[in-house]
Amino acid sequence: MSSALKLLRELIALPSVNPAFLAGAPDLTGEKRVADFLAFNADREGLEIEFQEVFPGRSNLLVRLTPPGGKALRSILLAPHLDTVGGTPGQFIPALKNGRLSGRGACDTKGSVAAMFSALLAVASSGLRPKETEIVFAGLVDEENGQTGSRKLAASGFKADLAIVGEPTRLDVITAHKGDLWLRLETRGRSAHGSVPHLGRNAVHTAARVVELLETTYATQLKRRRHPLLGHGTVNVGAIRGGVQANIVPDECSAIIDRRTLPGETESSVCRELAALFRSHKLAVKIHDTKGAPCDPLETDPDHPLVRQFLRSAGKRCTKGVAFFCDAAPLAAAGTPAIVFGPGDLAQAHTADEWIAVESLDRGTAVLTRFLRSLP
Repeated sequence: MSSALKLLRELIALPSVNPAFLAGAPDLTGEKRVADFLAFNADREGLEIEFQEVFPGRSNLLVRLTPPGGKALRSILLAPHLDTVGGTPGQFIPALKNGRLSGRGACDTKGSVAAMFSALLAVASSGLRPKETEIVFAGLVDEENGQTGSRKLAASGFKADLAIVGEPTRLDVITAHKGDLWLRLETRGRSAHGSVPHLGRNAVHTAARVVELLETTYATQLKRRRHPLLGHGTVNVGAIRGGVQANIVPDECSAIIDRRTLPGETESSVCRELAALFRSHKLAVKIHDTKGAPCDPLETDPDHPLVRQFLRSAGKRCTKGVAFFCDAAPLAAAGTPAIVFGPGDLAQAHTADEWIAVESLDRGTAVLTRFLRSLP
């Protein structure tokens, strides 16, 4: 059994469900259990350890491998997240069968945690540390909910020459991902008795016209704007709510939409675009942001020297793009070029039988170790 596989089994057995997904009095110690376990193992190798508080009781873990002389000319960041979505008790018991390790977080994204941390320890214990490069492992909290861990790290002024963000990419090297906006579209009308609907103005009817416009005209408009790695942006109407009962003309209605964005698109540009669309069809719609901090798209230059170096270590010729968003964008927005890489397949993430192929885990660990050893 490889060191990465052994570590991943131990990580799965330490539940670290994001408190946002726990009912009642949420457990705030899950991410801490994982961080403390990793810190203990890092300390045994003589690595520098720091806890960066994000919320009370929830901290990012920073582990540093510094050059022998203590002075670094560059730095590399390994940045997987420690939290997972929820699960049943049985999902936190790791099960190895037919070359697959099952359990909550096996794929998303404790597989990346195990691969990155194992690669870091392999370099640290080899006695051949990079002479000019600092390697920083950052176990981030809250990726599954608000990306607050990566936002905190970015806001602290931390920068690196390259961030490798751990997510299940099937070992592809990702330099672009879509962003995401959740918007609430509100329509207003005038209530009236259901027996005389002509005396009112039906807000649900207006919302229905808005939904039809989004799913047809607007969706077609988005398909005309394409990104070489990401394709086109998308819109999805996820919920619609309005009215009280059958015999009252509804005076308000709202629809919640998910808008996946491309590099160059911002929350303000999307809202302006939607407002112009609604005005052109004489629809009165108020647009509200429901997500808080926007999840921005990522676009890193695939010809960046460190990206090309990582591609060679991975045995790949070109980078790819993905539709999901992750911690890479907040880090990149703060000045750290970022790529996304990790073992596992997103198709298994968040599923009832989440699993990762042992071969993918071991290959990912080997790629990361090879890259770190290639650093000057």
